[in-house]
Amino acid sequence: MRLAKRIGKLPPYLFVEISRKIAEKRAKGQDVVSFAIGDPDIPTPAHIIARLQEATLDPANHRYPESDGLPELRQAIAEWYEKRFGLAFDPNKEVLPLIGSKEGIGHIALCFIDPGDVALVPDPGYPVYSVGTMFAGGEVIFLPLNEQNDFLPDLEQVPPEIAQRAKLLWLNYPNNPTAAIAGLDFFEKAVAFAKKYDLAVCHDGPYSEVAFDGYQPVSFLQAPGAREVGVEFHSLSKSYNMTGWRIGMVVGNATMVDALMRVKSNLDSGIPQAIQLAAIAALRGPQDCIAEHNTTYQRRRDRLVEVLQKLGLRVNKPLASLYVWAGIPQGYTSADFTAQLLEETNVVVTPGTGYGPSGEGYIRLSLTIPDDRLEEGLKRLASWRPFQK
Repeated sequence: MRLAKRIGKLPPYLFVEISRKIAEKRAKGQDVVSFAIGDPDIPTPAHIIARLQEATLDPANHRYPESDGLPELRQAIAEWYEKRFGLAFDPNKEVLPLIGSKEGIGHIALCFIDPGDVALVPDPGYPVYSVGTMFAGGEVIFLPLNEQNDFLPDLEQVPPEIAQRAKLLWLNYPNNPTAAIAGLDFFEKAVAFAKKYDLAVCHDGPYSEVAFDGYQPVSFLQAPGAREVGVEFHSLSKSYNMTGWRIGMVVGNATMVDALMRVKSNLDSGIPQAIQLAAIAALRGPQDCIAEHNTTYQRRRDRLVEVLQKLGLRVNKPLASLYVWAGIPQGYTSADFTAQLLEETNVVVTPGTGYGPSGEGYIRLSLTIPDDRLEEGLKRLASWRPFQK
C-alpha cells in the first residue's frame, strides 16, 4: 500500500512517545514520577458527574446528537462568556460546541488554508496548530517566543511579504507551554495586525480559569474589534477537570464559526448529548470548584518552583496555566537534560523542543500530579546532582 505523503511528514505526537518511555520503565518494575502531561488529576466535580449519570439513563440521549450541539448548551456557553468576560454572543451564530477544543483547533485550518497558504504559529506552541496547517496543505511560519519579549510574538518583526501570504494567526494565552500571559494591549495589537493583512485570528484560551495570586486572565475577544477578525477556543477540560469527557467550544466571528460548523458536520456526528447536559451543569452550576482547584495548583506551583530554583534552573512563578516553564543550564540540550533526568531519577518532564525550535533550552513541568507523587518527584529532584559531574 502507499500512504499519503502527509503521513510521512507527520511527527509522532509528543506525548505518545513520552507515554511509551514511561511504559517501558514501568514494565521493568521501576517507579516513574511524571510531570509531563497536563491532564488534571482532580476528579470532575460531583454535581457534574451526577448530571451525566442521570442523562445517560434517558433513551433520548442514546441517539445521534446534532453537530452544532444542543441549543441549551450553546445558550449556556453564551451565558458563561457574558458572566465571565462581559461579552454577549448570539448562541445560534457565534457559538459552536466542540468534541474537546483540540478537535476544533485541528479542523479550523481546513476552513482557511489552501495548499501553499501560510499560518503564523507561535514557537514554542501547542503542536496541533502546526499539524492542522500541514493537514490542510499549508506552510507554517513560526513566530519565536522568548524571555526577551515576555513570550509574546513580535508581530512587527513579521516580514510584510510573509504577512501578506498569511491566512491565519494563532495565539494562546495563558500560554502552553511557557505559562506566559497577555493583556488587552497585546490583543489590540494583534487585532490591528490582522486587519492590516486581512487574516483571521484563532485564540486558544483553555487556561483562562487556571490562575493564581489574584490574577484574572482576559479574553482575546474583549479587545476592540477582535470579533471582526477572530474566534476563541475554550475547553471545559481544565476549568472543570473534564478532559476525559471531551467537550469544548469556539465563540466569536460568525463567519468563522459557520465555516467550522460546515467542516464538522461532514466529519463528525457531534458530542454525546449526555456529555452536553453535563457541560450545561458545569457552566450553570456552582463555580466554587474552580477556586478550590486553583488553590491546589498554586500550592503545587510554589513547591515545584522552590525545588527547581534550588536545583539551579531558571524559573519564575507563573500567574496562570497548569505549567512551569524552566530554563536549563548551558551545556545541555532539552532532549539530553530530560533523558538524563529520566535515566537517573525516573522523573519525566517534557523537553521544550517538543513544542518547537524556540523551546530549546527549556523544559515543561505540569502541576496535574497528585500530591503524594508530587512530593516523591520533588524529593528526587532535590537530591539530583547533575551539574556537579
